[in-house]
Amino acid sequence: MLEINVKWFLVLLVNFLVLLYALNIILFKPLLKLFKERDDNVTGALGAAKDMGLRKDESIARLNKELSDARSKAKEAFESLRAEGADSQKKVFSKAETEASEILQKARAELKAEADKARQALRADVDKFSDEIVRKLIKV
Repeated sequence: MLEINVKWFLVLLVNFLVLLYALNIILFKPLLKLFKERDDNVTGALGAAKDMGLRKDESIARLNKELSDARSKAKEAFESLRAEGADSQKKVFSKAETEASEILQKARAELKAEADKARQALRADVDKFSDEIVRKLIKV
């Protein structure tokens, strides 16, 4: 049968407890410390990732707002420049139309003056021609 020797049992028990104490100091405490640090690092990294995600969302929202503001300002500037260009175009066309009207009136006045001169010249020539025709008819 199985005999339990108390002396060897105590030696083995003391040996087991000393080995357990040594392994605790050498192996288990550093491993537990390493696992704790790893868990803290993972937890910290997850927290940092969540913070970065929140900052990213805030930055995207801010950038979208700034982009929409810039678009509205650009649209306003475009509309302002467009209206200014239309006004400038109207002024230029009005000025060109006025100048063209003045040139046309001057040309008409010059043509009328030249026509009047031509009529007067022809009237003087008509008198000469009629005198000459009368002389030729009288000689015949």
